[in-house]
Amino acid sequence: MNSGMHSTTPPDTLVIASRESRLAMWQAEHVRCALHKLYPRCDVKILGMTTRGDQILDRTLSKVGGKGLFVKELEAALAEGRADLAVHSLKDVPMRLPDGFTLGAILEREDPCDAFVSPHYESLDALPAGSVVGTSSLRREAMIRMRYPHLEVRPLRGNLDTRLGKLDRGDYAAIILASAGLKRLGMEHRIRAVLDPSQSLPAAGQGALGIEIRADREDLAAWLKPLHDDKTALAVEAERAVSRALGGSCEVPLAAFAQWNGDALHLRGAVAMPDGKRVLRAEESVQSPDLAAALALGQRVSSDLEAQGAMDIVNALTTSSGPNTPPSSERDS
Repeated sequence: MNSGMHSTTPPDTLVIASRESRLAMWQAEHVRCALHKLYPRCDVKILGMTTRGDQILDRTLSKVGGKGLFVKELEAALAEGRADLAVHSLKDVPMRLPDGFTLGAILEREDPCDAFVSPHYESLDALPAGSVVGTSSLRREAMIRMRYPHLEVRPLRGNLDTRLGKLDRGDYAAIILASAGLKRLGMEHRIRAVLDPSQSLPAAGQGALGIEIRADREDLAAWLKPLHDDKTALAVEAERAVSRALGGSCEVPLAAFAQWNGDALHLRGAVAMPDGKRVLRAEESVQSPDLAAALALGQRVSSDLEAQGAMDIVNALTTSSGPNTPPSSERDS
């Protein structure tokens, strides 16, 4: 592995740290193939790892430390030099990276929307009263409770295959997943309905992949630059700015989603109580933004939400969590 001073010479070897779930390994393989196309002589390897977030399945993430549990072990591999880069679903990446780490590239986004998955029903509207809907996300739970108070929402943990297995066994009438994960694994046929953002506003970074590296790896940042998608990055940075400003974590149902309309970037944000009885919304647009303008867009949306009382919701939901709970988003499935 190469480190230290900037070099334009293609690397001989690169090691990607990845969680070992099927979706995470697909993502790592996707990046491995992209790097191999850029640098055919480079030996790109994948270091599979099991994280605490993968091991703890009997409690919701908000009770065991948040989504940072999915990246800590990967960051340790980067810090120790066992890996050069880590591939993450950006929903899993804390809104503030630890000192010494940075996002080296953000790849072009897959479908950012939520997906309704059920073996027997076509949509949330079709579910009979009392039907059990599974989700790991307080954001999705709040959306369901707001629009469908007659449905029962229960927690759903585990990787994508585990969640689908629980659905197929009849533990749930339906589950809500990210469209991106299903499409990446060739399971688009499981999607019965795609939830429009007006119905279920996505989480910050949903559907996008980020490559994390050590901040001192200028050589690696240069090698990764061809993989970086500017439009996705600007949209995602605006979304993450909203979550960062509001202290977004697993305890708070928070959504932020930016879409391009020509040269304009339109950002919507929402904060809710888990029971869906109070939902705050805000939206703003900016024309032809650079990174500073995208971040300012996120700040304007978060300020609007704060003016409506968003911090009352955030503080009410986070007072019982520990001081070291890492700000984060939600898992890509």
